[in-house]
Amino acid sequence: MTMFYDARGNIYGVVSPEVLRQQGIAVAQSATQAARDRASWTLSAVASECGWDSRPRPVAGKAHRCDGLLVGPFQAEPPFDLLIVNTDGSLAERSGNGLTIFAQALSDAGLMTEACELRVHHDKSDAPSPVATQVEPAVYEHTEGFWLALGTPEFGPVAVGAQGVEQTLLGGVELSHVTELAAINPQWACSQFVRVGNPHCVTLVEQASALPDNQQMQQPPLFAPLQAIAFAPPVGGGQPCRAGVNLQWAARQSDNRVIARVFERGEGPTASSGTSASAVACAAWRAGWVEAGEIAVTMPGGTAPVRLFAQGETLLSVSLFGTARLQV
Repeated sequence: MTMFYDARGNIYGVVSPEVLRQQGIAVAQSATQAARDRASWTLSAVASECGWDSRPRPVAGKAHRCDGLLVGPFQAEPPFDLLIVNTDGSLAERSGNGLTIFAQALSDAGLMTEACELRVHHDKSDAPSPVATQVEPAVYEHTEGFWLALGTPEFGPVAVGAQGVEQTLLGGVELSHVTELAAINPQWACSQFVRVGNPHCVTLVEQASALPDNQQMQQPPLFAPLQAIAFAPPVGGGQPCRAGVNLQWAARQSDNRVIARVFERGEGPTASSGTSASAVACAAWRAGWVEAGEIAVTMPGGTAPVRLFAQGETLLSVSLFGTARLQV
């Protein structure tokens, strides 16, 4: 059966390929082939596993009871392969909260007892597959969870395959001007593209009041233009990123703290996102808002601790701490 976990308000269902096959959904034996065949089975899996049950809907306006489906593992021992299925049937290259949830599900099943590698398979042509993440059980501020090593971030339009964007300056830092975002709100004029295994566009705003509201992002007047930017064709416009891009907005606080909002590619507004929090921390560092070290990124679903390791003006790596709990 599918088990649902919550990580800072980000909810994923975890289901094994065998369970899906027993329900007549043709998932290949290997994660590599399952990713290649995703167009033939992911929408059926989402329809089967992500629908609402008889309980009240905790989030008004959400078309599905979760933010996606984690299909795996495809083997009984590490490294573990999985697919991250968005509710529109597309595949994600990486999800911080999703990997945290998957690690917790593996731990609950007795399959993960120490640090190991999780490998996400996808079908994107602009990034290698699988995307590997080292996950280590840990305790942070008396809370059991996992540190995810997300590797070295990349910055700029080339890193995410963005085309046709102009350059602009914010406090002397060169950023990107995404015309489509600025047309929605003139305060969304300065963005930093970041790849942390998956693509992000972090828009830096001067005031927290310029951050979009999640409820408003769920409504057609705002959802539609954001979907056109974030989602890949045919659902979205693929501009400026042909493969789509995750959208974030960030406003700085004091003491290495940043406030963020998230609109995920393939899903829409979410309460939180681990890789989005990591991308926001990286963008804030590059803009001079925060120093390397530990950064708190606060989203509607909770606060994500992120660690940045830098040497001089070079950001070497980013790590994310996460926890997850089983929904009952």
